[in-house]
Amino acid sequence: MGHRAILPSSLHIFRMAPLLLLVALVPQLCTGQPGPPDPPGRIAVIGAGIGGSAVTYFLQQQFGPQVQIDVYEADRVGGRLATLTVNSQQYECGSPSMHSLNLHMQDFVKLLGLKHRKEVAGKSAIFNGENLVLEETDWYLLNLFRLWWHYGISFLRLQMWVEEVMEKFMRIYKYQAHEYAFSTIEGLLRSLGGDHFVNMTQKSVGESLQGIGVSQRFIDDVISAVMKASYGQSVSIPGFVGAMSLAGAQGNMWSIEGGNKLVCSGLLKLTKANVIHARVTAVSLHNTEKKHLYEVHYEQEGTLGSDFYDLVILAAPLHKAGYPITFLNLQPSLPEPMGPYHRVVTSIVHGYLNSSYFGFVDPKLFPFSSILSMDTPDAIFHSLESLCPVNVSVGFRRKPPQEAAVWRVLSQRPLDRKELKTLFKSYYSVQVIEWQAFPSYAAAGSSKSLPPIILHDGLYYLSGVEWAASSAEMSAVAAKNVALLAFNRWFGLNEKIDQQDLMHKLKTEL
Repeated sequence: MGHRAILPSSLHIFRMAPLLLLVALVPQLCTGQPGPPDPPGRIAVIGAGIGGSAVTYFLQQQFGPQVQIDVYEADRVGGRLATLTVNSQQYECGSPSMHSLNLHMQDFVKLLGLKHRKEVAGKSAIFNGENLVLEETDWYLLNLFRLWWHYGISFLRLQMWVEEVMEKFMRIYKYQAHEYAFSTIEGLLRSLGGDHFVNMTQKSVGESLQGIGVSQRFIDDVISAVMKASYGQSVSIPGFVGAMSLAGAQGNMWSIEGGNKLVCSGLLKLTKANVIHARVTAVSLHNTEKKHLYEVHYEQEGTLGSDFYDLVILAAPLHKAGYPITFLNLQPSLPEPMGPYHRVVTSIVHGYLNSSYFGFVDPKLFPFSSILSMDTPDAIFHSLESLCPVNVSVGFRRKPPQEAAVWRVLSQRPLDRKELKTLFKSYYSVQVIEWQAFPSYAAAGSSKSLPPIILHDGLYYLSGVEWAASSAEMSAVAAKNVALLAFNRWFGLNEKIDQQDLMHKLKTEL
């Protein structure tokens, strides 16, 4: 009897189990506790330079291949990674090379199956408008002796300073590998080098180097020439910008076979991004019951259009003349841009160099492939460089100085006929590109803050990082940071954002 009584009771309990489970879930259902959000359906990236193409790749890595990414580009894919054609050969007219420590760019090359271009050796010199003040030789020890003879140990102090900055900067790759992100540029810099890195964005490179005992003569002769060749600006540019540039000036540079722009087109093709060749005119906010939506308005071949997105990434300068973007319905309104972009003119000249202008009457004796100009009032160029084509054959050699070659001349304004005749005995062709290449750092004045990364809940600004330092790798670092930041904020992973003392944290975790 007892056994028969127990069995029906047990069956009754098992039949009641689904109901009991439902009762247990009712409080949670009634409180409306949300589950994890769905990933974004559509993302817009504005700009298809290295920043835009890199962030497209990193966004897909984070959110998965199902997310649709539209990339808007008003000009050309690649941005400042660009080439020009001379006599059926392509030559770099934008960013010519990358540093060996640029790990994101190195990864892109491997990922896309690209190759490093064969290095073609060449020597450099610095010109003061009348004479060559420093000449590189084929002998490393002789070069060191000349630097010591002219400038004492200033070059050693410079090297130690740059190496210290780069060693700390390299921490960013470990942070990003562990998916940590930063909501401000200052926060990112502070995580790498403390307040010192942030202060370097507010103090000039000239002041920074004087502070470590580099002589004024070395700054005037060498540092000013490197800054002019790199950014077309003086040693008044911020110290952090200068340190990044000087790291490149110390060698270990490389380029991509076929052109550096292949990274951009390759990443967009790899991600199957939808590239829309149109000029974005406005971004407007639309609030729905559940979330923000952003409408991107654009002009394409005279026709106006728009589309809606969950996230928008601005990978083009907000204040670049000629491409203004209006923001509608955003509260609070966006801060004023820090300043304009600096104009640099690139002239690709196919011709015979006038070596006598640099003190070599016999052109056969001219040994240099590049000349940097000191920052003098009468300087007609920033730098002058003999270019190799982007496809370098195995047996390629630079042309002898007495033969016509392709030269890249950087200057503040287009060269007039007299200036061209000063630099070249004769020439077959001149192609000119005017770039708004870099921020006009002097225009920022004594501003104590860098541009924001988060403009609105789902609106991010990638290109503001250029006010801290401008290079292809800095754009790639910023792209990875924005992708991680957008992902972590979307899914509420606050423990991965703006963490303090990350170096110690990662050491204890590992």
